[in-house]
Amino acid sequence: MIDQPTKLYSHHDGAVAAPTAGLHFTDRILKELTSQGHLIQFLTLHVSAGTFQPIKVENALNHIMHNEQIVVTKKNLEAVLSAKSIVAVGTTSMRTLESLYWYGVKLMADSDADFYIEQSDPYKLSLDVDLKSALNKVLDHLTRKGIEVLTGQTSIYIVPGYSFKVVDALLTNFHQPGSTLILLIAAFVGADWKTIYGEALKNNYRFLSYGDSSLLFKR
Repeated sequence: MIDQPTKLYSHHDGAVAAPTAGLHFTDRILKELTSQGHLIQFLTLHVSAGTFQPIKVENALNHIMHNEQIVVTKKNLEAVLSAKSIVAVGTTSMRTLESLYWYGVKLMADSDADFYIEQSDPYKLSLDVDLKSALNKVLDHLTRKGIEVLTGQTSIYIVPGYSFKVVDALLTNFHQPGSTLILLIAAFVGADWKTIYGEALKNNYRFLSYGDSSLLFKR
């Protein structure tokens, strides 16, 4: 019997593409992970066409990031707060989770701040806020507003030098050169990204959406 991919996607209209890192998970794998004590949480990620936009400027810092709509629940936030470690499935999931932290930082400065993370926010906002304080601030915001679901926009730009606040490990496919996703990988694993991608090329790993996957850990 062939283990078929799980049918988790397209529950809500909005994305232009599936978050393909998750396609590696079948129903059987998800059940096994749950039976081993791993808590699995699902987010709504409306991937935009900008995901596929290559960097065309000479200085990558001048690249203009796209917006993506993200939807998270109070249950999602509580799960992150109680977790010993966080594994993001896909770069969009990582961008969503990291954006939640920065929204908490923005709420500390302005309790009515909109949930919109600009690409430069992580490089100009305070780094002195711990994760629990930031996420508890987001939870307090939901409670004050009397809502269970939080919808926002993020154009967060993760490049080398970024300080990761939420995600400890990342499961993702192999990305093409000249993309913002390569910069994200380099920011996450440091100089080891060259070794990782060299190994992939040497062994003919499949790249892009329906290719092979990798499990990367924060350096």
